[in-house]
Amino acid sequence: MTLDGPCSRDARVTPLVDGTLYDSASDVLVDVINPSDGSRCCVIPAGDRSDVDRAVCSARQVFDAGHWRDAPPSKRRRTLLRLADLVENEAVTLDSLDAEEMGKPVSERLFNAAAAAGLLRYYAEAIDKIAGDVYQSDRTTFVAQRWVPRGVVGAIVPWNFPTYNAVLKLGPALAAGNAVVLKPSELSSRSAMRVARLALEADLPAGVLNVVPGIGETVGCALALHKEVDMVAFTGSTEVGKLMLQYAGQSNMKVVMAECGGKSAHIVFDDGVDLEAAGETIARALLTNQGQICSVGSRLLVERSIEAAMLETIGARIKQAVMGNASDPQTTFGPLASAKQCARVMGYIQAAREDGTPLLAGGRRVLENTGGYFIEPTVFRDVSPRARIAQEEIFGPVLSIIAFDNEAEALRIANSTVYGLAAYVWTASLSRGMRLSKAIRCPVIINSAAPKGEGAAHATPWEPAGHSGIGTEGGLAGMESYLRGQTVWFNYG
Repeated sequence: MTLDGPCSRDARVTPLVDGTLYDSASDVLVDVINPSDGSRCCVIPAGDRSDVDRAVCSARQVFDAGHWRDAPPSKRRRTLLRLADLVENEAVTLDSLDAEEMGKPVSERLFNAAAAAGLLRYYAEAIDKIAGDVYQSDRTTFVAQRWVPRGVVGAIVPWNFPTYNAVLKLGPALAAGNAVVLKPSELSSRSAMRVARLALEADLPAGVLNVVPGIGETVGCALALHKEVDMVAFTGSTEVGKLMLQYAGQSNMKVVMAECGGKSAHIVFDDGVDLEAAGETIARALLTNQGQICSVGSRLLVERSIEAAMLETIGARIKQAVMGNASDPQTTFGPLASAKQCARVMGYIQAAREDGTPLLAGGRRVLENTGGYFIEPTVFRDVSPRARIAQEEIFGPVLSIIAFDNEAEALRIANSTVYGLAAYVWTASLSRGMRLSKAIRCPVIINSAAPKGEGAAHATPWEPAGHSGIGTEGGLAGMESYLRGQTVWFNYG
């Protein structure tokens, strides 16, 4: 099978190992469904343990041979910069593949293929920016610590931003000198396969990046349990993230970096914040990728005195969403990623309605005649902080509004879930912002105005707390996650 094999409708996606496409050892095939219309995009194998063995063996051999690990930093930099250019050149195609497979609108710029190219450039330029340490010692010794690649990295990525999430692992892992076996989501494999082919065009040595499509129960499990894998970099649900840690203990105590679920809070105070700008930002975030973002602010904690004004702004913004096929450039709000995800989100909505939680907007499945999995943006008010929709990750366009009377109550509610992925505070008070930044148990963004710039962009590190995961992604610290500190001690007296 050649590298020019199709990535079109009805094509069968197969593993890419050591620079070559192979038929999977599995005879079980899985249809990948376009969530906008229910049609079949392509077919992938369910995957087999031997597929993973083959890929890991290839990665181990090339890593041990040092073709990439020991290459000069300038060579690795040039290769990743070429890959970034190729990804940017094919951004329209990659975005189209992601729209067809999981419903991310092609109009949505957040975490799209162009952004993935920018991330690759950041890590290409970071290759020679990681420095070790030399320690003060006595006159007969020299003691230092240098950073070395971990070895073979098993990267398991989710379906919500397929191209970007693949590059979020590949960029720092490859820049650090590792070899990678990538397992894309069974819902969205084609863009990851295309990025791997582009890496070969960019002169990445064969075997440094291998891709094994398949379902999590076979491929993901086998990769996490494999004793020749030195690190697992995982993004997905908390439930599966816990399994990754168990698999590491059952196998070779490999390092696990896991970004898992979230139940992030927006906290809005009545102290001078532009409420219209705040409501617009909060509503837009809920609409982005149909709320299928781990860090989305799905809980709105609002000071009671401004609750009515916030509800009015959010309700008006939600009505502006253009719902439709994710491949249509006019669409701003697409379908849920799959029938399973649609049923899951509708289950939470139905349970909340049965509990008597007031429904402010949405709550229905719509456009069913298209064959797609569309759910209206949904807003509940007067939500109990202990309700399921306020405690559990829904991963859909559902916003829970909770009123509070004072700062202490807001802080208590914000910290009342098991998650710790992100929080957003809206306040015009510097003192209040500082207090809350120290009291909230997760990464926090303080807004005195609606965000306009990109901040520190790709240089920003992000480390979750609680059930939201373990380890740091982003920035130089995120690249160091894919490196191991090796102490070197010379006695020369």
